[in-house]
Amino acid sequence: MQATIQYAKSGDVHIAYQVIGSGPLDLVLVPASFSHLEFQWEDASSAHFLDRLASFARVILFDKRGTGLSDRVSGVRPLEERMDDVRAVMDAVGSERAALVGVSEGAAMSILFGATYPERTSALVVYGSLTGQQRPSLEVFEQVVEMALRDFGKWSGLSIFAPSRADDQPFQDWFVRLQRMAISPGAVETMMRMVFDIDIRHVLPSVRVPTLVLHRAEDRAASVENGRLVAQQIPSAKYIELPGADHLHYVGDADLLLDEIEEFLTGVRPGPDPDRVLATVLFADIVDSTERASALGDRQWRRLLDDFYRCLRREVSRFHGREIDTAGDGLFATFDGPGRAIRCACAMRDDVRNLGIEIRAGLHTGECEFVDDKVRGIAVHLGARVCEAAGPGEVLVSRTVKDLVAGSKLRFTDRGVHTFKGVSDDWRLYVAEA
Repeated sequence: MQATIQYAKSGDVHIAYQVIGSGPLDLVLVPASFSHLEFQWEDASSAHFLDRLASFARVILFDKRGTGLSDRVSGVRPLEERMDDVRAVMDAVGSERAALVGVSEGAAMSILFGATYPERTSALVVYGSLTGQQRPSLEVFEQVVEMALRDFGKWSGLSIFAPSRADDQPFQDWFVRLQRMAISPGAVETMMRMVFDIDIRHVLPSVRVPTLVLHRAEDRAASVENGRLVAQQIPSAKYIELPGADHLHYVGDADLLLDEIEEFLTGVRPGPDPDRVLATVLFADIVDSTERASALGDRQWRRLLDDFYRCLRREVSRFHGREIDTAGDGLFATFDGPGRAIRCACAMRDDVRNLGIEIRAGLHTGECEFVDDKVRGIAVHLGARVCEAAGPGEVLVSRTVKDLVAGSKLRFTDRGVHTFKGVSDDWRLYVAEA
């Protein structure tokens, strides 16, 4: 369930931002050349990275001016204006001091911010920095710009930015679409020329806040020498060189990267792996809830929602499930048996019809990570996607669920093969009936 997109005013520009998590530490994630606050959640690996940050901090996400959901701007915007954007977002959420995590192109601005505003920077984490890179000749650079513009929206560049996912077609499709949604061809050219011109090496010795520099040893987009130089020049900086060739922070062994960030910022390294168990996840939500809420009005809608959740929780309890989360008009629960989960979903559907409500439900069985009251894992993302594919009154399940209840009296109707954003492989789905 995504957090609300909000806007902060930085001069005449509106900066889109989002806040996730509620930890004791404020953390600002400074993105690379482009981002998109909504679409970045459509990929499981990107969403996992953000969820991990939110597990130990209040995380402030934003789209840079000219990209994503922020205002489009013309021309090259200097680093000082982009620092203003960070301050505007921090002010909007009431953050007096935060750790900055700057990735790729965002590292330079984060370093400059930490040196300029140490009173507002509790710590600095730099990953995959381009600072210190030996620049190509102007002729070579112009050829690269020409290629980027010619292939914009068609070429993902994953062989450079994420070689471990270069052959993953669903991920490639998502990344190409992310580029098209987040930035325009003209802005790409502007960004590339700005990165080519920026050199903040002379600023590095002025950084006085605690700093962690992370870099993957075989990064194909930013030489590891950049990370080494940054760490050498920032007083008392901690440098950790990680294995891997991916430049994108959320692919490859992202958890190793996240472990280092969490330990540096909190002083505590994550404990042993969380409990991993096979579980059936169930997502259910109201069909056409927006139209129904508008027709009823706020007061009656709230009363109806109260009755709706009472019905759902009664069935979850009856079938020995575990409620994990509710948001808006939906419920997320887990079960230790797929048969019980299907019967629970069918009972929910029938119960709420007495309230004049129609729901849809989606189920998938897979390995889940249970950490305190949270559940993570690809199975959770798949369950949510299956629910989105369900029609009114349908209990839609993955083939995994169907196969695990072979021999039961449950009935299934084939709904064909589906492809989900951010999830590899195709999935055959079935409508289940108890």
